[in-house]
Amino acid sequence: MKAGRKNLRRACDEGAAVALAEGESIMQVLTLRGSNVIEVMDGEGVKSLALFPAKFQKSFWIKSGSFVVVDASGRDQALESGSKIACVVSQILFHEQVRALQKSGNWPAIFKSAPNEGSETRTQAQTATEIHEQPDSDEDDGLPPLEANTNRNRPYELYSDSDSGSDS
Repeated sequence: MKAGRKNLRRACDEGAAVALAEGESIMQVLTLRGSNVIEVMDGEGVKSLALFPAKFQKSFWIKSGSFVVVDASGRDQALESGSKIACVVSQILFHEQVRALQKSGNWPAIFKSAPNEGSETRTQAQTATEIHEQPDSDEDDGLPPLEANTNRNRPYELYSDSDSGSDS
């Protein structure tokens, strides 16, 4: 194992207790925008863009619904200067760290109602309940007709016009 992976694993094991420094806050990842930019929502419901540093690229993977610690100390200055990116991710929170923060009382109230797995599992559960609530009906109610597959060759038709044979 490489030294970077050893240190990463050690940091995960030791980092069960997270202490927030001044200017840092817990935010939830809403969407990944690409080019190391993510959209996050803070504890007050304000959405902003955050930079995911290149040092985390190969060692951490985040998805929508994950929680991160963000350094938002220069947020107001960045927004005033016209920059779209308002803050920088300083730490990614793992499941154990999220649980410890929830138990300690440092967890923002807006995130208490949201499940930890993220928005994808929440929408899957909602669609599953909606499917079970609908009464059984015909299979094609409300569905558009199927289109022909244009990727396959059609076999040559021997009798294309049935009317021409019956007239003679």
